[in-house]
Amino acid sequence: MKPGRKPKVHWVSPIPEANTDIAHYTYRILPELAAATDLTVWTDARHWDRAVDAICPVRKLDPHRTLPRDFARSGHGDGPDAIFIHIGNSWVFHSGLLQLARRVPSVIVLHDLAIQEMLHDALRFAGFPRDTYEAEMLRWHGEAGLAAAQDMLNHRLGANVLSETYPGFHLALDRAVAVLSHTPAAFEAVKTTGIVPSYQLDLPFRPSTRAPSARRAQDGPLRLVQFGHIGPNRRLWEVLEALGPLRGEIDFRLDIMGNVWDRALLSEKLERFGLESRVTVHGFVPEPELDAALAEAHLVFNLRYPTMGEASGSQLRIWNASAAAVVTDLGWYGSLPDDTVFKIPLEGETSALQDLVRRVNADRSLGATLGQTGRARLEARHTPALYAQGIAEIAELFPEDAAQSLHARRIRETLAKAPQKTPLYETALKKRLLR
Repeated sequence: MKPGRKPKVHWVSPIPEANTDIAHYTYRILPELAAATDLTVWTDARHWDRAVDAICPVRKLDPHRTLPRDFARSGHGDGPDAIFIHIGNSWVFHSGLLQLARRVPSVIVLHDLAIQEMLHDALRFAGFPRDTYEAEMLRWHGEAGLAAAQDMLNHRLGANVLSETYPGFHLALDRAVAVLSHTPAAFEAVKTTGIVPSYQLDLPFRPSTRAPSARRAQDGPLRLVQFGHIGPNRRLWEVLEALGPLRGEIDFRLDIMGNVWDRALLSEKLERFGLESRVTVHGFVPEPELDAALAEAHLVFNLRYPTMGEASGSQLRIWNASAAAVVTDLGWYGSLPDDTVFKIPLEGETSALQDLVRRVNADRSLGATLGQTGRARLEARHTPALYAQGIAEIAELFPEDAAQSLHARRIRETLAKAPQKTPLYETALKKRLLR
């Protein structure tokens, strides 16, 4: 990079007012990202929080029509334009961005390996072409993958179950220049495909100016919290099942903060487990209210199954509050240091949760050191400044990575056209691909 010149970055992402953690993640890093790069943010939303415009330019795009030249025309300076497109597992925020990513060469910021639920809903609600989906599942996973996809489309298999075998992230890779992920598992999964450069950065979070002081009550009800976008893999039903038998043994209160995917079923579960008087369902709450609840919580539930390569912005927020969390000992969560979270196995989950709640109730300082160590890890590894510098470095490599990924794509197209793909022929082409 020339002295004084910053790489041009086009950041295609949900932004506030979008009610998704990826929008919050983008907003948290914008000041540092704008300082490290010549930044333009792009959105396909009709409305957004104009506070973003005060940090950097914001442009509106049409996922179905915007072309690479549209990005280039809006940039400044004389360097190459690096486009970053964010892919998560919500069709509301990412179905259009996926279709853009399948047309425009870009760095794919892959927040989830498992995107079959997003694909399923994009097919139903956003006009994603079924023939494209089936062709891609066949191309990447063969006849077995296609058959499984058709089982999902015909309601014989759930999208979350399909994700366990065929996570779906491959559908975002065809025109990818590179892929950025936030966990070792996702990095390795993309790297194993052998078709695009793969990068890994720790998910960023802006720590509060001062670490929260210890405000957790040593008497009174045990304060428990679960929050976020709570889908089937967040184990809420299992948490309630574990807490039900403890209601006559321990005085506790559980606050559920966030959007639960099935509120009617939640009401049924609370009644079934006798927890109506112990659980408060708040729905979505402003961040200050959530942070205040975490600062008072003795234990936060942050369980996941299945987990497919995603990092947890929720865990970073928990660490920011110096709070103790319990996680499932799988994936990124299982890779966290043992002195930063409580870990429980999936097998025997109910009894492990009950044992942990009993221990925390008996010694309410049990999670204090855990929370403090987590906060220190957040400050050392997850700051926006570190992340923005990593983005700038990836942007500088965009032209080189683009040339490599184009070469790989031409090799794949040649392989696809071969009338008889003999092992010798495939091996020869793959050797060229790896040069």
